[in-house]
Amino acid sequence: MMKNLTLLLLLISASAFSQMPNISNVWMNNSQPYIGTISAEKMPIKLRILTSEQDKKNDQEYFVSGFTLVDKTHTNFEGKLKITKYKPGKKRNTVFGEYELAEEDKGKHSGILKGKFIYTFIWNKTTEKIDQQFIEFIGDWKSYDGILNYPTNWKKQ
Repeated sequence: MMKNLTLLLLLISASAFSQMPNISNVWMNNSQPYIGTISAEKMPIKLRILTSEQDKKNDQEYFVSGFTLVDKTHTNFEGKLKITKYKPGKKRNTVFGEYELAEEDKGKHSGILKGKFIYTFIWNKTTEKIDQQFIEFIGDWKSYDGILNYPTNWKKQ
């Protein structure tokens, strides 16, 4: 009996501290840009994540890099995505998190994108693959000089 209890406690503790699966490829959006808006005038923004790597020390965080395109301004960025909550469901699963992306400093039209994201997906148990997924990022862009501050919203198309 004691042996069974020890084994059960071991299994429970192992699953409680099990590693977050590496979903770094999700953020790259099949090499497609995220499309959305920036500013109160809702100027179009495209954001593409070119690299995504799970942090080896903290499996809830991902280092990402890519570029933004607003009007004709193309700016590289680096930053991180951090998962703050995972809500599993029978079919629909939701991941909540925060992001901070620092653009390359190229003058008054570069700054930091910061906010929250929501990633929703439907897991197909039969194929063991994702059937549908939706990702949306909502936050703000603030210029490095602090003069410009715009609301942003972009999503997987």
